[in-house]
Amino acid sequence: MLILGIDTSGRQGSVALLQAQGEEVARLGLATISGGQYSEGLVTCIAGLLAGHGFERSAIGLIAVASGPGSFTGLRIAIATAKGLAEAHATPVVDVSVLEAIALASGGKGRVVAAMDAQRSEIFFGEYVVEGAGPEQSAKMLREGLAGFADFTSLIDFGEAPQHKIFTPDEGLAVRLREAKRDAVLIARPSAADFARIGHGKFLAGVRADVATLDANYLRRSDAEIFSPPKPGTEPARH
Repeated sequence: MLILGIDTSGRQGSVALLQAQGEEVARLGLATISGGQYSEGLVTCIAGLLAGHGFERSAIGLIAVASGPGSFTGLRIAIATAKGLAEAHATPVVDVSVLEAIALASGGKGRVVAAMDAQRSEIFFGEYVVEGAGPEQSAKMLREGLAGFADFTSLIDFGEAPQHKIFTPDEGLAVRLREAKRDAVLIARPSAADFARIGHGKFLAGVRADVATLDANYLRRSDAEIFSPPKPGTEPARH
């Protein structure tokens, strides 16, 4: 099975091709793409990666896409691209949370907390139970959310384990958490190859996305929604 991995959730994204034989997965190629080029460059990047390895788009057997949280524009483009490819060739799609990918990439076991800088002094966070290893590794989500920094540092105090490790790919957030006496571990941000591997594991476990209803996991409204004036007829009632 040929697996296409797509990640446009951050300032720099990537596209990956992996070949699966049963549970074994080998990476064929990985291409990076700048966040400022997602709209015009993602499809071209995918086509170039496929052509470089002698494949047509119809050869893709599974699409794994990072579904957020992250860049609003990047996530919209990735989801739309995954849907287009899936519908054209009836290809199954698996969406993968960026926070879940961080938890699985952490190397932690049991209860794991993943965190990302959400800007505006807010943090995207996810709490998981990570079990297994290799292709059978999985992360059961306990909760995902968005919180201010102070609220987050209170949320992750787990009774007798207030210094529970927090895994993040954001260096600035790791520094700030350590200054707040939290045990933050800086890890590499997952790439499209990581999302492809996770997506393949989910696929083997029977997970599929409904392409018709597939959407990004934003965890908060976009700036356009937050700062735009209300539409006529939507003003709150005054008493």
